[in-house]
Amino acid sequence: MIHHISLLLRKLFEKNQNLGLKTGQIGFEPPDENWRKYVSGLQQRAINIYLVDLRENYSLRSNETLREFRNGVICEMPAPRWVDCHYLITAWEPAAPDIAHGVEPALAEQAILSVVVSFLLELETESLTPRQVYAPDPLPADFPRVLADAVLPVCVLPGEGFPKLAEFWGSMGAGYRWKPAVYLIVTLPVIRLEGSAGMPVTTLVTGYGQVPGKGKEAHIQISGSVLDTQHPLSGNTPAPVAGAVVRLKSASGELLQETLTNESGAFIFSGLSEGNYQLHVSAAGKGEKTCLIGVCAGSQGTGILNYDVFF
Repeated sequence: MIHHISLLLRKLFEKNQNLGLKTGQIGFEPPDENWRKYVSGLQQRAINIYLVDLRENYSLRSNETLREFRNGVICEMPAPRWVDCHYLITAWEPAAPDIAHGVEPALAEQAILSVVVSFLLELETESLTPRQVYAPDPLPADFPRVLADAVLPVCVLPGEGFPKLAEFWGSMGAGYRWKPAVYLIVTLPVIRLEGSAGMPVTTLVTGYGQVPGKGKEAHIQISGSVLDTQHPLSGNTPAPVAGAVVRLKSASGELLQETLTNESGAFIFSGLSEGNYQLHVSAAGKGEKTCLIGVCAGSQGTGILNYDVFF
């Protein structure tokens, strides 16, 4: 996922007409002896965007659990961790210095950095959105869907600077001059593995009684399916579990109703009242699952609740 952000930055620099750079003039390799030889052979100015450090952004950490209803199943995943990608951006001019004839590569590199700083500072107020950067072109086919429209925070030229810049340039080769660098931080989410919250359960609540001042009677129906994710169908679709024993219990554990799932893995309980319930499922060779269900008719007398517990 990180390399997609680097390629996104390359696209961003390519689109800036003031820089006039093409793909071959924007690299990500360490700015060492090999990079210097590359620029010299290129005989064109270049920009180096080097990923120098990765750190978690603790200020964005969250313990929230995210849920998404997809293909009839509720998928559950922890909130993403956010990682700061630290880049050092340097400008490179291959011409040899000839001050007497007005050839000063350092000044040309400073002009490039001026353009870089200018449009990155504008970007900082708007954040970085991959689909907007690539537009009007489409995103690459392998670009992560979760990042396509994400708003990625950007920090340009933080006041503290890169803390180990001297060590960095010292490791890039002896005898070469220190070059100024634009310090850029792009923050991206690292998506964690998703799981299932359990079996999909639908709670249907129907209210009766429209006489002013009278209470409203609620009849609640709970239905759902028992699914097997360990032995999915073609297309990786969870397989229905037929013949599973489904028991509906009160919050205190008293058995209220019991049924078996049909060939589609479906079950249904009717004639219930508002309150909290335990849904207990057992299937031969698969084990047992229990989930808590709380249902309430609400002000409109109707409602739908979804859960996801599966084997």
